[in-house]
Amino acid sequence: MASEDVKPSESAVTTIVNLAEEAKLAREGVKAPSYAILSVAKSLTAGGVAGGVSRTAVAPLERLKILLQVQNPHNIKYNGTIQGLKYIWKTEGFRGLFKGNGTNCARIIPNSAVKFFSYEQASKGILYLYQQQTGNEDAQLTPLLRLGAGACAGIIAMSATYPMDMVRGRLTVQTENSPYQYRGMFHALSTVLRQEGPRALYKGWLPSVIGVVPYVGLNFAVYESLKDWLIKSKAFGLVQDNELGVTTRLACGAAAGTIGQTVAYPLDVIRRRMQMIGWKDAASIVTGEGRSKAPIEYTGMVDAFRKTVRHEGIGALYKGLVPNSVKVVPSIALAFVTYEMVKDILGVEIRISD
Repeated sequence: MASEDVKPSESAVTTIVNLAEEAKLAREGVKAPSYAILSVAKSLTAGGVAGGVSRTAVAPLERLKILLQVQNPHNIKYNGTIQGLKYIWKTEGFRGLFKGNGTNCARIIPNSAVKFFSYEQASKGILYLYQQQTGNEDAQLTPLLRLGAGACAGIIAMSATYPMDMVRGRLTVQTENSPYQYRGMFHALSTVLRQEGPRALYKGWLPSVIGVVPYVGLNFAVYESLKDWLIKSKAFGLVQDNELGVTTRLACGAAAGTIGQTVAYPLDVIRRRMQMIGWKDAASIVTGEGRSKAPIEYTGMVDAFRKTVRHEGIGALYKGLVPNSVKVVPSIALAFVTYEMVKDILGVEIRISD
């Protein structure tokens, strides 16, 4: 009986010791590999959901923006946001407003997941180097360092998903009267590979990367800096329990999106036009009725800038800016807030502004 009484006691002691060891490991920041993998998966999921929700909400404006960017200047069909949306509705119906959105989501979900995750990791790495350089372990990221982290995230995400963005641009400008139809993303990818070669999938990559540096960099830098300033200064009485409300965070995201897209927009126009190079039906697809057969040819990014400005004026670099502004403000705001809310629901600690 005595020995039987000892065994439960020994078992209890062992359990307590094990719990103490686990608590010690937790205090020291040691995490099991499975925990780290789960954390990464949750972070990527939050970023993907944020991208899908934000882009689907503004899909009609996204399609109109691209049509305005690449339409033939001698055969104007889309003349402003309201008229353009009405024209799409009249000629293509409700589905026309969301044409290309499936491909866009197939691109933006992994793009957004990689972008947010890359920003978190880049922020941690840059902060560590900054603290080592300054010798101050309590140092925080400055707006300029956040800009750098955002730029790194943007380049990584853009490069990883660029082929899907390229074919998405072509799918988006198709109309019912286009002489050749891509049947979907995979058909478009295989057709471009077969007819134009693998390099064609990265047409327009350089202006895209150059544009994504200020765009994504400013998005993260402005959003995080505004949040920090509002929390620390407690300005306008918007802070409650050291937290900002959803409306305030949406406003921060809207400000970030407006600044970022205005700076980078001309490069986005050039990117879309370069993506049409080598597509033998591009000129007729852009007009939608096949009346203009003029070839669309640029030798590179600088040549695309020069020809666009010479033939259409400086204003051509901002074609589609209005619907893009209307789109970007809610899109970026929704992306940031959705990301934070999904991570909160999944139980992941949000530390993208360390």
